[in-house]
Amino acid sequence: MLIEVCAYSLNSCLVAQQAGAGRVELCGGLAEGGTTPSAGLIQLARQHLTIPLYVMIRPRGGDFLYSETELAVMKADIALAKALGANGIVLGILQADGIVDEVTTRQLVELAKPLPVTFHRAFDMTRDPLEALEAVVRTGAIRILTSGHQQTAENGLSTLRKLTQQAAKRIEIMAGAGVNGQNAHLLIEAGVDALHLSGSQKADSTMLFRQSSVSMASNIPGEYETSEASPDKIRAVVRFARSTIKR
Repeated sequence: MLIEVCAYSLNSCLVAQQAGAGRVELCGGLAEGGTTPSAGLIQLARQHLTIPLYVMIRPRGGDFLYSETELAVMKADIALAKALGANGIVLGILQADGIVDEVTTRQLVELAKPLPVTFHRAFDMTRDPLEALEAVVRTGAIRILTSGHQQTAENGLSTLRKLTQQAAKRIEIMAGAGVNGQNAHLLIEAGVDALHLSGSQKADSTMLFRQSSVSMASNIPGEYETSEASPDKIRAVVRFARSTIKR
């Protein structure tokens, strides 16, 4: 049972590796749910990690219906991630009617080759998960990250079971959103192929002077709060996954 950690900083990448994660999904834009990380972050993460590194390709927050200019940026970012040594790419594109944009996704999957592609939680914004699964299979992506069309993977257990059964090993199903040491066993029992978590914990800023009348943040977290991976939270899931396999 592979454990993937979503990391937004070099420090979180290192924590994930030390805590036993099998793969890192590298992102920027924490408040937006994950966007393409900077070239510098990709470069340093690749230099310091010995485990596989997948890079998020998402030009902005919000929906997953992209303009031609946004798609051009995504193509350039895929090329850059490949050049910087990424082991895989993470992306997701939808049509306005809530179905997977197979044509465009397939183009990006081809562009990413020989790197494998994970179709991210844009999947959870589709109109029908079983229909979307077949569409993603046709694009050539090797993996789907999903919460089972619910806010958390635990709430989406019934759909995750259906997805793993329908996938029939043609594509990996990786459960993500709200994964922790308390519910990992439920997700493993549902038959998923991998677990995905950030394992994050909030930390207060070390700034001594704080400007109370001005904020640069339009969303949470603010500038006096950071979020980094917690080794304890990651190890809790890794330990359970390993003990389940041994049994």
